[in-house]
Amino acid sequence: MKKSLFVLFIVLIAIDQYIKTIFVNGFVWESSCISFVLAYNYGVAFSMFEFLAHNLKYIQLGLLGAGAVYLYLNQNVFKEYAIAIALLYAGGISNIIDRFIHGGVVDYVYWHCGFDFAIFNLADVIIDIAVVLIIWKQIRTSKKNKEEPNNLVS
Repeated sequence: MKKSLFVLFIVLIAIDQYIKTIFVNGFVWESSCISFVLAYNYGVAFSMFEFLAHNLKYIQLGLLGAGAVYLYLNQNVFKEYAIAIALLYAGGISNIIDRFIHGGVVDYVYWHCGFDFAIFNLADVIIDIAVVLIIWKQIRTSKKNKEEPNNLVS
């Protein structure tokens, strides 16, 4: 399991970085709803904290490092959420790589059908999937605990 998680982690980073390279090298495709265009995000989600642009990569590395220490000390959490954690770290590290190479995160999917939406990339989608998996697992565990008679407080 650990080897396959590591392979998943590396493959996701490689795919994301490859796609971003295509856009950095000039690929553009536009339509009436979705466009694939290069944009650099120097902040975080929706360009928040852009004023920290030069320091965000270090702040994010620190957060991922703190998370890694927590997971090392709480290996049961890592085992429980291993796939989601692999996805979360793959997306996060790929975006941090962008900050070191390009100064900001390489975004390229721009939704503008009916309303303008934030521009994003594959790493962002991978992170979102990880969060959904974590929430889904939490809801399932909570429901299971409520249904088990041994977990009732007397």
